[in-house]
Amino acid sequence: MKEKILVSDKLSEDGLKVFEEAGFEVDHLPEITPEEIRDCIGEYSAWVIRSRSRATADIIENAAKLRVIGRAGVGVDNVDSAAATRKGIIVMNTPGGNTTSTAEHTVSMMVSLARKIPQAHASMAAGKWDKKAFMGVEMNGKVLGVIGLGRIGQEVVQRMKAFKMRVLGYDPFVSSERMRQLGIDEASVDEICEKSDFITVHTPLSPETKDLLNKDAFAKMKSNARIVNCARGGIVNEDDLVDALKSGQIAGAALDVFSVEPIASDHPLRSLDNVVLSPHIAASTTEAQENVAIQVAEQIVDVLKSGLVRNALNAPSLDPDVLQKIGPHMDLAEKLGRFMSQYHRERAVRIDCRYSGSILDHPLEPLTTAIVKGFVEDSVDGPVNFVNAHQILKDRGIELLETRRSELFQYTNLMTVMVTYESGARHHIGGTLFGPRHPRIVILDEKHFDAVPEGNLLVIENRDVPGIIGSVGTAFGRQKVNIAQMTWGRREGEDVAMTIINVDSDVTDDLLKEVQSVENVISVVGIKL
Repeated sequence: MKEKILVSDKLSEDGLKVFEEAGFEVDHLPEITPEEIRDCIGEYSAWVIRSRSRATADIIENAAKLRVIGRAGVGVDNVDSAAATRKGIIVMNTPGGNTTSTAEHTVSMMVSLARKIPQAHASMAAGKWDKKAFMGVEMNGKVLGVIGLGRIGQEVVQRMKAFKMRVLGYDPFVSSERMRQLGIDEASVDEICEKSDFITVHTPLSPETKDLLNKDAFAKMKSNARIVNCARGGIVNEDDLVDALKSGQIAGAALDVFSVEPIASDHPLRSLDNVVLSPHIAASTTEAQENVAIQVAEQIVDVLKSGLVRNALNAPSLDPDVLQKIGPHMDLAEKLGRFMSQYHRERAVRIDCRYSGSILDHPLEPLTTAIVKGFVEDSVDGPVNFVNAHQILKDRGIELLETRRSELFQYTNLMTVMVTYESGARHHIGGTLFGPRHPRIVILDEKHFDAVPEGNLLVIENRDVPGIIGSVGTAFGRQKVNIAQMTWGRREGEDVAMTIINVDSDVTDDLLKEVQSVENVISVVGIKL
């Protein structure tokens, strides 16, 4: 009896053909309701979705045979990955399928903005012939600022080089050497704002990039500056942008994404004549849709036929027995990587992953991949998985080393992550498991701890003087933040100590400022695990 695959959204014929040629029975039901999916999902080995269908926990609970959920696209907000993981179901997406289409749309928006093409077409459609109203600017010789140099940002740079533009680039996770290879002049965000004629953003939306281009940034720009955003709504502050466009502080903007979508019918951006807007269609090309359809079909066939897993978001490519044994180590490894990505805000050039003790009895590659995944995922526009994490690190020019060490120290197993930065600075963290499932941070920059790598943490470096703990506790009290756990670390003979604090709420800027203001506190960093 053939295994069955449910496709509950529209999928190109090329994708469906991959399933059929592989010998699977396919039910393509693009209008099926959630209730109908819930009733029939138990029949299927694989489920393909796009943005319409939602893989909710109650549907997944009924999926008795389901082995894989494939998203034909990048975003998986409509999949309850935690429920799928608990059920042992692989969740995969198709990263990179829309890279070309998004890069081309960015270029199209930039050219349209420079030459006022949409406005000229609207005038022609209204029966006019008004050549003087649509004076544009050339791109040849202009300065292009690119904020974010992942896959899409780099593709945009390659295309804009054909316009003979000088390119300034900013990405704290891409090495200077990689920028030189791409023909990009490295610059800060402020320098890009001050010097660029065109600015395009290609970053994920995060606390660091939200409202990145705001009134302060616009104030630094030249009056002929033009902004393009085909990345994520919210990176450009839309209220500040409207003010800058109306006042003539900048010359124009082209947007494909918005803070709230769909954008309101009466939004002031719609009425400005120096703006080009499109309804989040950067990935909407025939080729992109076919690419993701074929890619997701091929990935699912590989899983069902041979067990080969690619682009999985919730599981590495491991034998289930091995995964069960090293799963807790992988969780800890990912958190160590995520910790180090937030601990020191400087461009990394090398990551050393060191292992010792009983952990050497297990495969190390998935542990190293978990460290890399944790290190890069908060800075990437789109999901990071155990397949693409290494490529992302490579694209940024960061060297990766993996070392087996015989010394055990006082721990039966120990993972250490050391990061070297462009300035030559180094920081490292060590973690271990007490028993089979009790992860701990035990080393941070030569100081020893017993910290739980979970939730929200503050790392405080302070002068080792009496009363400091009480002063810090008072600062927390003033901010009404509860301390869940506190652990101290220091080296004998040194006058500087370190404290790791787990807190029950988010680490706010106000809390960081309050603690930083405490006498004898040298530095404070917020970490979210």
